[in-house]
Amino acid sequence: MSNMVPILVELQRLKRLDRTGWILRGLPNGTESVAAHSFGVGVTAMLLADELMQQGVVVNVEKVLRMALLHDWAEVRVGDMPRTATEYFGAEVRKSAEAAAFRDIVTSLGQAESLYADLYEDYERRGSLEARLVKMADIVDLLVEALALERAGARGLDEFWEVAQTTNLQVDGLTRSIIIDLLHSLLDARHEIGRPSAGNG
Repeated sequence: MSNMVPILVELQRLKRLDRTGWILRGLPNGTESVAAHSFGVGVTAMLLADELMQQGVVVNVEKVLRMALLHDWAEVRVGDMPRTATEYFGAEVRKSAEAAAFRDIVTSLGQAESLYADLYEDYERRGSLEARLVKMADIVDLLVEALALERAGARGLDEFWEVAQTTNLQVDGLTRSIIIDLLHSLLDARHEIGRPSAGNG
């Protein structure tokens, strides 16, 4: 049990680690932490999974929630790298650094290490429906935050909405329909506050 303490103490830092994208757009420090984002992803992923299950799709909700909770753990060591950083370092370098950081974080957890490592790898590869749902939840939470900030008067966030138009959903059938409907609803809500729409998804 004592091996949990160091990882719990380290992951506490995510509560105070700013999401860099907002800061780079002139919003104040503390606008959103990585941990706050992870909470939003978890809630969104749970609601998406429940909606799918109500319509007959088999989803492992425990797996969804575990992935949502751990998908950004690596940022406690490498920081929250914005899209501009990826453009300079390259996506593969970024992924490699984050994967190494994640492995180092969970290495002290004994038998549980492989469980967390497998979940992280699945998320990064989008290898399962659950992984793809968490990725969609990651995008939806970004847009929900952008919507809340714009409702509060923030400007200059148009580029964040491009993801609603350009994202490869990597899902089909009913799952795709539900996610597209959710993205359209967010774009409609943005339009209602007088912001220009980024497209129809």
